[in-house]
Amino acid sequence: MTAYTSWTPASRPGIIPLHPLSFGTVLGRSFSALRQNPRVLLGFAMVVQVVSFLVIVAVVGAVTFWSMSRLDNVPGGTEAYRQILAGSVAIVIVVSFVLGLAAAALSIIVQGVVVTDVARATLAERLRLGGLWQQVRPVAWRLVGYALLLTVAVLAAIAAVTGIIIAVAAAAPIVGIVLTILAVLATIPVVLWLSTKLQLAPSVIILEHGTIRAAIARSWRLTRTRFWPILGVIVLIQVIFGAIAQVIAIPFSLFGGLLGSLIAPTGDATTKSIVSVVVAVGLPQVISLLISAVGAVVQATASALLYIDARMRHEGLDLDLMQYVERRDAGAGDLPDPYTQHIGRVLVRPPAPYGYPPAQGYPPAGYAGAAYAGAAYAPAPGYPPGQSYPPAPGYPPAQGGYAPAQAYPPAQGYPPAQGHAPAQGYAPAQGYAPAPASPPAPQPPASAPAPAPTPAPAPTQAPAPTPTQWTAPGTPPGDTERP
Repeated sequence: MTAYTSWTPASRPGIIPLHPLSFGTVLGRSFSALRQNPRVLLGFAMVVQVVSFLVIVAVVGAVTFWSMSRLDNVPGGTEAYRQILAGSVAIVIVVSFVLGLAAAALSIIVQGVVVTDVARATLAERLRLGGLWQQVRPVAWRLVGYALLLTVAVLAAIAAVTGIIIAVAAAAPIVGIVLTILAVLATIPVVLWLSTKLQLAPSVIILEHGTIRAAIARSWRLTRTRFWPILGVIVLIQVIFGAIAQVIAIPFSLFGGLLGSLIAPTGDATTKSIVSVVVAVGLPQVISLLISAVGAVVQATASALLYIDARMRHEGLDLDLMQYVERRDAGAGDLPDPYTQHIGRVLVRPPAPYGYPPAQGYPPAGYAGAAYAGAAYAPAPGYPPGQSYPPAPGYPPAQGGYAPAQAYPPAQGYPPAQGHAPAQGYAPAQGYAPAPASPPAPQPPASAPAPAPTPAPAPTQAPAPTPTQWTAPGTPPGDTERP
């Protein structure tokens, strides 16, 4: 009987295969992940972003109306009018900036929830909003600090470039115009490059609980050999959702005026203008807002998948994820978070043929050489190594493979074969096994009388030898000697 370990079911599949991902897999699973936990990814994320946008618009609109309404009580063109106007604009700018920072902080919190949900869905785990928030809450302030630091850095760079352009334009207007055009053209590649290099920083803060400085350094290092795939995914998602928003907004803009004429055929200008504004501006903005919310969720999902793919390629995260899934499905408890294990590990993978990773524990197909000669294969995960079995009785244990065939004694009654050299290319003939012994004669029962002995035959006498006659040479005929 052979003893086997207890049976365990196959591991549950997550939203992605646990091996390095291709460009198409990252892009496709960024959209399909919305079906994994729609209550969190679509419900919570979209509601938070839409509500925050509406609050910002309402507050900024109210502040603008309140501050600008003071100008009605001041004569135009006076010094008091200019001072009130400057103060009103400053108030609107400050309120908009503060609310924008708050919206950015809230948006980065939503991104943290989405990244956490995608990371758990990779392990075939589905958490509720409360469980996701429990994992995001310890690093929430780091996420907010990172978002504020990034916003301040961008605003400082814009202010510095703008100040330089204004100073140059004051001295040479034509040079200022050329410098403005060059600055705008140079901003596009710089923004794409920095956004790609820092794309994985929020995921590092959320999943590894790293500091802001460590997250920036980790993102810079992980994107070192994955720059173009990450840039391609980011740009393609933005282009897709931008095109969808334009396709939806253009028909509303075209038919806004026509719909106003149909609703108010009497020519009421007020009604016509209100309908045109609502249809041509209001509805497209609301739909664009919903599309932008979905795009932000897909962008955060893609960021999490790109982070997981980069760590699989650089640090072998797929090995840690598979080990975690197998041990969890086998019933083990209190397992450490696989995303916090072996951070910074360097894993060298052999090149896989046709873009597929090698199987676990086996060298890749098609590769033979000194690197894989005599390589030991690891046992299947979750199973003990093969048991050694004792040799059969009467046979010595195999030495390094198979034992040589045992020599057989020669057949009875035949002398051993004379040593002859075997024919070239052929092995010498194997000895024949001895003939099986004949069965013994049946014995009579003990009560039966013994049979009479058979008399031996009388010996026969050999005939007398014939006398030999011999004649000496030279003897006359008729003279014969007898012995």
